[in-house]
Amino acid sequence: MSTPNAPRAVLADDERLMREQLRSRIAEVWPELQIVGEAKNGLEAVELTRELKPDLVFLDIRMPGLTGVEAARQIAQLPDDDDWAVPEIVFITAYDQYAVEAFEQGVCDYVLKPAERERLAVTVERIRKRLAQRSGEAEPDGPSQGTLQQLLHNLSARVNPQSAPRYLQWIQASVGQTIQMIPVEDVLFFISDEKYTRVQTPTVEALIRKPIKELVDELDPAVFWQIHRSTLVNVKAINGITRDFRGRQLVGVRGLDEKLEVSRSYTHLFKGM
Repeated sequence: MSTPNAPRAVLADDERLMREQLRSRIAEVWPELQIVGEAKNGLEAVELTRELKPDLVFLDIRMPGLTGVEAARQIAQLPDDDDWAVPEIVFITAYDQYAVEAFEQGVCDYVLKPAERERLAVTVERIRKRLAQRSGEAEPDGPSQGTLQQLLHNLSARVNPQSAPRYLQWIQASVGQTIQMIPVEDVLFFISDEKYTRVQTPTVEALIRKPIKELVDELDPAVFWQIHRSTLVNVKAINGITRDFRGRQLVGVRGLDEKLEVSRSYTHLFKGM
Protein backbone atom coordinates (compact mmCIF):
# COMPACT_ATOMS: atom_id res chain seq x y z
CA MET A 1 0.00 0.00 0.00
CA SER A 2 1.43 3.38 -0.98
CA THR A 3 1.77 6.19 1.56
CA PRO A 4 -0.03 9.46 0.78
CA ASN A 5 2.43 12.10 -0.44
CA ALA A 6 5.24 9.53 -0.46
CA PRO A 7 8.12 10.41 -2.81
CA ARG A 8 7.94 8.87 -6.28
CA ALA A 9 10.77 7.57 -8.46
CA VAL A 10 11.55 6.33 -11.96
CA LEU A 11 14.23 3.65 -12.38
CA ALA A 12 16.21 3.34 -15.63
CA ASP A 13 18.68 0.57 -16.45
CA ASP A 14 19.00 -1.51 -19.63
CA GLU A 15 19.63 -4.66 -17.57
CA ARG A 16 16.41 -6.14 -16.17
CA LEU A 17 18.20 -8.02 -13.38
CA MET A 18 19.90 -4.83 -12.24
CA ARG A 19 16.55 -3.03 -12.12
CA GLU A 20 15.07 -5.85 -10.06
CA GLN A 21 18.03 -5.92 -7.70
CA LEU A 22 17.97 -2.16 -7.16
CA ARG A 23 14.21 -2.14 -6.68
CA SER A 24 14.61 -4.82 -4.00
CA ARG A 25 17.40 -2.92 -2.23
CA ILE A 26 15.43 0.33 -2.30
CA ALA A 27 12.45 -1.43 -0.72
CA GLU A 28 14.73 -2.46 2.16
CA VAL A 29 16.21 0.97 2.93
CA TRP A 30 13.40 3.27 1.75
CA PRO A 31 10.13 1.29 1.88
CA GLU A 32 7.88 4.33 1.44
CA LEU A 33 9.51 5.35 -1.87
CA GLN A 34 7.18 4.50 -4.77
CA ILE A 35 8.84 3.21 -7.96
CA VAL A 36 6.22 4.49 -10.41
CA GLY A 37 8.00 3.59 -13.65
CA GLU A 38 10.90 1.59 -15.11
CA ALA A 39 12.81 2.34 -18.31
CA LYS A 40 15.14 0.18 -20.43
CA ASN A 41 17.00 3.09 -22.02
CA GLY A 42 17.61 6.82 -21.79
CA LEU A 43 14.82 7.82 -24.17
CA GLU A 44 12.25 5.91 -22.13
CA ALA A 45 13.62 7.49 -18.95
CA VAL A 46 13.07 11.01 -20.32
CA GLU A 47 9.55 10.20 -21.54
CA LEU A 48 8.54 8.52 -18.27
CA THR A 49 9.88 11.49 -16.33
CA ARG A 50 7.92 13.89 -18.52
CA GLU A 51 4.75 11.80 -18.11
CA LEU A 52 4.93 10.71 -14.47
CA LYS A 53 6.70 13.74 -12.93
CA PRO A 54 8.61 11.84 -10.21
CA ASP A 55 10.60 13.37 -7.38
CA LEU A 56 13.63 11.23 -8.12
CA VAL A 57 15.15 9.43 -11.13
CA PHE A 58 17.70 6.60 -10.95
CA LEU A 59 19.73 6.57 -14.21
CA ASP A 60 22.25 3.98 -15.34
CA ILE A 61 25.14 5.98 -16.78
CA ARG A 62 25.65 3.63 -19.75
CA MET A 63 22.42 2.85 -21.64
CA PRO A 64 21.55 2.48 -25.33
CA GLY A 65 19.83 5.28 -27.23
CA LEU A 66 20.73 7.96 -24.72
CA THR A 67 23.31 7.48 -21.98
CA GLY A 68 22.21 8.25 -18.45
CA VAL A 69 24.15 11.51 -18.62
CA GLU A 70 22.44 12.54 -21.87
CA ALA A 71 19.06 11.57 -20.41
CA ALA A 72 19.81 13.65 -17.29
CA ARG A 73 20.60 16.66 -19.48
CA GLN A 74 17.24 16.34 -21.22
CA ILE A 75 15.43 15.81 -17.92
CA ALA A 76 17.06 18.95 -16.53
CA GLN A 77 15.45 20.89 -19.39
CA LEU A 78 11.90 19.68 -18.72
CA PRO A 79 9.58 22.56 -17.78
CA ASP A 80 8.59 22.76 -14.13
CA ASP A 81 5.33 24.16 -12.77
CA ASP A 82 3.68 25.02 -9.46
CA ASP A 83 3.22 21.34 -8.57
CA TRP A 84 6.45 19.81 -9.88
CA ALA A 85 10.12 20.68 -10.19
CA VAL A 86 12.86 18.85 -12.08
CA PRO A 87 13.63 15.69 -10.08
CA GLU A 88 16.69 14.75 -8.11
CA ILE A 89 19.11 12.55 -10.09
CA VAL A 90 20.88 9.41 -8.85
CA PHE A 91 23.34 7.79 -11.25
CA ILE A 92 23.76 4.01 -11.34
CA THR A 93 27.26 3.08 -12.40
CA ALA A 94 29.98 0.45 -12.25
CA TYR A 95 32.62 3.15 -12.77
CA ASP A 96 33.98 4.68 -9.61
CA GLN A 97 35.50 7.71 -11.33
CA TYR A 98 32.09 8.93 -12.55
CA ALA A 99 30.46 8.18 -9.23
CA VAL A 100 32.98 10.04 -7.14
CA GLU A 101 32.68 13.18 -9.27
CA ALA A 102 28.89 13.10 -9.03
CA PHE A 103 29.05 12.59 -5.27
CA GLU A 104 31.61 15.33 -4.63
CA GLN A 105 29.74 17.89 -6.74
CA GLY A 106 26.84 17.57 -4.30
CA VAL A 107 24.17 18.19 -6.96
CA CYS A 108 23.19 14.55 -7.37
CA ASP A 109 24.19 11.16 -6.02
CA TYR A 110 25.19 7.71 -7.22
CA VAL A 111 24.78 4.00 -6.63
CA LEU A 112 27.58 1.60 -7.55
CA LYS A 113 26.71 -1.71 -9.21
CA PRO A 114 25.86 -4.04 -7.68
CA ALA A 115 23.83 -1.95 -5.22
CA GLU A 116 24.98 -2.55 -1.66
CA ARG A 117 22.55 -1.89 1.17
CA GLU A 118 25.00 0.23 3.19
CA ARG A 119 25.96 2.55 0.31
CA LEU A 120 22.36 2.85 -0.85
CA ALA A 121 21.37 3.89 2.67
CA VAL A 122 23.85 6.79 2.43
CA THR A 123 22.30 7.84 -0.89
CA VAL A 124 18.79 7.62 0.55
CA GLU A 125 19.71 9.84 3.50
CA ARG A 126 21.19 12.48 1.20
CA ILE A 127 18.20 12.42 -1.17
CA ARG A 128 15.70 12.59 1.72
CA LYS A 129 17.48 15.69 2.94
CA ARG A 130 17.50 17.29 -0.52
CA LEU A 131 13.80 16.60 -1.04
CA ALA A 132 13.03 18.07 2.38
CA GLN A 133 14.98 21.21 1.44
CA ARG A 134 13.07 21.52 -1.83
CA SER A 135 9.72 21.24 -0.04
CA GLY A 136 10.72 23.80 2.59
CA GLU A 137 10.74 21.24 5.42
CA ALA A 138 14.45 21.73 6.06
CA GLU A 139 16.90 24.61 5.81
CA PRO A 140 19.43 24.58 2.94
CA ASP A 141 22.90 23.56 4.10
CA GLY A 142 24.69 26.11 1.94
CA PRO A 143 25.52 26.32 -1.77
CA SER A 144 26.33 23.15 -3.72
CA GLN A 145 29.85 22.73 -5.04
CA GLY A 146 28.72 22.90 -8.65
CA THR A 147 25.68 23.07 -10.84
CA LEU A 148 23.93 20.06 -12.32
CA GLN A 149 24.60 21.25 -15.87
CA GLN A 150 28.32 21.68 -15.17
CA LEU A 151 28.50 18.17 -13.73
CA LEU A 152 26.63 16.67 -16.67
CA HIS A 153 28.98 18.35 -19.14
CA ASN A 154 31.96 16.93 -17.25
CA LEU A 155 30.50 13.43 -17.05
CA SER A 156 29.47 13.51 -20.71
CA ALA A 157 33.04 14.23 -21.73
CA ARG A 158 34.25 11.28 -19.63
CA VAL A 159 31.65 8.84 -20.91
CA ASN A 160 32.27 9.90 -24.54
CA PRO A 161 35.72 11.52 -24.73
CA GLN A 162 35.42 12.04 -28.51
CA SER A 163 32.30 14.12 -27.98
CA ALA A 164 33.75 16.58 -25.47
CA PRO A 165 31.99 19.87 -26.17
CA ARG A 166 33.51 22.81 -28.02
CA TYR A 167 31.71 25.84 -26.72
CA LEU A 168 30.36 28.65 -28.90
CA GLN A 169 32.63 31.65 -29.30
CA TRP A 170 30.41 33.81 -31.54
CA ILE A 171 26.69 34.39 -31.98
CA GLN A 172 25.36 35.36 -35.42
CA ALA A 173 22.31 37.48 -34.65
CA SER A 174 19.87 39.88 -36.26
CA VAL A 175 20.10 43.50 -35.12
CA GLY A 176 17.40 45.43 -36.94
CA GLN A 177 17.93 44.75 -40.65
CA THR A 178 21.57 43.67 -40.26
CA ILE A 179 23.38 40.52 -39.16
CA GLN A 180 26.11 40.94 -36.55
CA MET A 181 28.71 38.59 -35.11
CA ILE A 182 28.53 38.98 -31.33
CA PRO A 183 31.32 37.58 -29.11
CA VAL A 184 29.74 35.17 -26.61
CA GLU A 185 31.80 36.71 -23.80
CA ASP A 186 29.95 40.01 -24.37
CA VAL A 187 26.49 38.47 -23.87
CA LEU A 188 24.79 39.32 -20.55
CA PHE A 189 21.89 36.89 -20.98
CA PHE A 190 19.76 34.91 -23.41
CA ILE A 191 15.98 34.81 -22.96
CA SER A 192 13.51 33.00 -25.21
CA ASP A 193 9.89 33.28 -26.17
CA GLU A 194 8.04 30.84 -28.43
CA LYS A 195 9.74 31.99 -31.63
CA TYR A 196 12.97 33.86 -30.95
CA THR A 197 15.78 34.05 -28.41
CA ARG A 198 16.88 37.51 -27.34
CA VAL A 199 20.62 38.08 -27.05
CA GLN A 200 21.42 40.96 -24.70
CA THR A 201 24.82 42.66 -24.48
CA PRO A 202 25.60 45.93 -22.66
CA THR A 203 24.97 47.86 -25.88
CA VAL A 204 23.02 45.60 -28.25
CA GLU A 205 19.73 43.71 -28.18
CA ALA A 206 19.66 41.06 -30.93
CA LEU A 207 17.54 38.07 -31.95
CA ILE A 208 18.38 34.50 -32.96
CA ARG A 209 16.20 31.50 -33.75
CA LYS A 210 18.22 29.04 -31.67
CA PRO A 211 16.22 27.84 -28.60
CA ILE A 212 17.55 27.81 -25.07
CA LYS A 213 17.69 24.00 -24.95
CA GLU A 214 20.27 24.06 -27.78
CA LEU A 215 22.25 26.93 -26.28
CA VAL A 216 22.54 25.02 -22.99
CA ASP A 217 24.55 22.34 -24.79
CA GLU A 218 26.65 24.82 -26.79
CA LEU A 219 27.67 27.31 -24.08
CA ASP A 220 30.16 26.80 -21.27
CA PRO A 221 28.02 25.97 -18.19
CA ALA A 222 30.68 27.48 -15.93
CA VAL A 223 30.00 30.85 -17.59
CA PHE A 224 26.30 30.69 -18.48
CA TRP A 225 23.92 29.47 -15.80
CA GLN A 226 20.42 28.39 -16.68
CA ILE A 227 18.06 30.03 -14.19
CA HIS A 228 14.78 29.32 -15.96
CA ARG A 229 13.72 27.04 -18.80
CA SER A 230 13.75 30.16 -21.01
CA THR A 231 16.75 32.03 -19.55
CA LEU A 232 20.56 31.74 -19.47
CA VAL A 233 22.60 34.40 -17.68
CA ASN A 234 26.31 35.18 -17.79
CA VAL A 235 27.56 34.62 -14.22
CA LYS A 236 29.93 37.56 -14.54
CA ALA A 237 26.99 39.85 -15.35
CA ILE A 238 25.03 39.08 -12.16
CA ASN A 239 25.08 42.02 -9.77
CA GLY A 240 22.55 40.89 -7.15
CA ILE A 241 19.67 38.62 -6.16
CA THR A 242 16.39 39.95 -4.76
CA ARG A 243 12.91 38.59 -4.05
CA ASP A 244 9.59 39.99 -5.18
CA PHE A 245 6.35 40.14 -3.15
CA ARG A 246 5.56 36.54 -4.20
CA GLY A 247 8.90 35.27 -2.88
CA ARG A 248 10.39 34.61 -6.33
CA GLN A 249 14.12 35.11 -6.77
CA LEU A 250 15.07 37.80 -9.30
CA VAL A 251 18.54 38.22 -10.80
CA GLY A 252 19.86 41.72 -11.35
CA VAL A 253 22.08 42.23 -14.41
CA ARG A 254 24.99 44.64 -14.58
CA GLY A 255 24.11 47.90 -16.33
CA LEU A 256 20.41 47.07 -16.85
CA ASP A 257 17.26 47.74 -14.83
CA GLU A 258 15.69 44.48 -16.03
CA LYS A 259 15.31 41.60 -13.57
CA LEU A 260 15.42 37.93 -14.60
CA GLU A 261 13.18 35.43 -12.83
CA VAL A 262 14.70 32.28 -11.29
CA SER A 263 12.41 29.25 -11.48
CA ARG A 264 12.15 26.76 -8.60
CA SER A 265 14.38 24.20 -10.31
CA TYR A 266 17.35 26.59 -10.20
CA THR A 267 17.01 28.35 -6.84
CA HIS A 268 19.76 26.07 -5.46
CA LEU A 269 22.26 28.11 -7.47
CA PHE A 270 21.75 31.03 -5.11
CA LYS A 271 21.34 29.30 -1.74
CA GLY A 272 24.14 31.28 -0.17
CA MET A 273 22.89 34.64 -1.48
